[in-house]
Amino acid sequence: MRSNNLLSIAASAVIAILTMTIASIPAAAQQETGLTNFNSDGVGGAAPYGGLIFDKDGNLFGTTAYGGSGPCATATTTGCGTVFELSPKAGGGWTKKVIHVFNGDNGNYPNAGLIFDGAGNLYGTTVYGGTGVCSTVAPTGCGVVFKLSRSSSGGWAEKVLRDFGNAVDGPYPAGGLILDAAGNLYGMTTGIRGSCAHAPSTNCGAVFELIPSAVGQWKEKVLHLFSLNFVDGYAPDGSLIFDEAGNLYGGTPSGGTYDTGIAFRLSQNQNGGWVENILYTFYWGKGVNGSGPATLTRDSAGNLYGTAAYGGALNWGAVFELSPSSGKSYTQTILHSFYPNSTDGGVPNASLTFDDAGNLYGTTQYGGSGKYTCLSWGGGNNSASCGTVFELTPTGNGAWNESILHNFGAWTDGWVPNAGVIRDASGNLYGTTPLKGNADGGIVFQITQ
Repeated sequence: MRSNNLLSIAASAVIAILTMTIASIPAAAQQETGLTNFNSDGVGGAAPYGGLIFDKDGNLFGTTAYGGSGPCATATTTGCGTVFELSPKAGGGWTKKVIHVFNGDNGNYPNAGLIFDGAGNLYGTTVYGGTGVCSTVAPTGCGVVFKLSRSSSGGWAEKVLRDFGNAVDGPYPAGGLILDAAGNLYGMTTGIRGSCAHAPSTNCGAVFELIPSAVGQWKEKVLHLFSLNFVDGYAPDGSLIFDEAGNLYGGTPSGGTYDTGIAFRLSQNQNGGWVENILYTFYWGKGVNGSGPATLTRDSAGNLYGTAAYGGALNWGAVFELSPSSGKSYTQTILHSFYPNSTDGGVPNASLTFDDAGNLYGTTQYGGSGKYTCLSWGGGNNSASCGTVFELTPTGNGAWNESILHNFGAWTDGWVPNAGVIRDASGNLYGTTPLKGNADGGIVFQITQ
């Protein structure tokens, strides 16, 4: 999920409210239901940019970037963000409960989703907040890694595991975390784009590991520092994934030969260090392979899948596959190129989800046949609605067919989804949008297949 897109998304929302352009294309056949609405005043949380996770009982957990009672108000937002839980009711419907409120010192602006460990503890990141000093950027604080543990009374208690802001690992963990079998956490910091140096620098971003100790403390190990050297990537803002051998994979939206991102792998060597291999260098432009991904998805054969927000055949983004080839490089195949009109979406910005049959599911921030306009460009009548949920189905001959499962853009529906979707055992899809809904603060939605 890309935190550097948030301001442009918010600006597009203003365009949408002012223009209210009506489209005549009917809605998709799948049934979408808003499970909860967030309020623009932020009291119970607002702007869920990150994705969702299930617990073993079928409850949903997520974060909101704003809201709560923390002292992080700006001209347009209130609060420092929240963690929420949605519980299904016996007779239908869902109950929302805010289980944690950030106050700045313990985090501010959670932009990504959460993960569980085997004991039911929650882990996540906030882009800002904490006690670290990042004096050139407001709001204050350089971000934290946090843990939420359920107390005997049923509430949740937070512990800050890592407070960023020194010269070791860089600031601003915008993406989520992953957990290995030993209980170690892995994530990335974005760094500061304007201060990124031509040598490995904390301001270019880093990959880090947090290792728990027997006394409850966590030790950080920096696995890789990114560099602005026109080979490596920099400013990573997504999450990592593992393969079966314990290698880490990720993407950066910037860096590489053309400064439009890379896909990379980190492998541990015999001395315990980590070595980076650049698997693919992206190039942004119409008809080419797009800008670098935020978070990758991997299949059982070792192929990697992701979305490029721009590029593709029509320069409005693409879904791609990276397949291992000779040596250490990968070969790219474009599975679908987007164009944000009434029959397709555009600007995909989130990770993808597989089902058991090998179909892919994802979201686009714009496009579709929704009623209202969330994007205008070119100074003319070019405009697009407020996003889609899509499915890509392999045909067996190397091609993939796209189906639009939902078009966002109704007045009470969500707008501009920033995260991907998850599936339950019945094949229903769940996700978030940071904008609109009945109370103008975004929604959690379900799509029934």
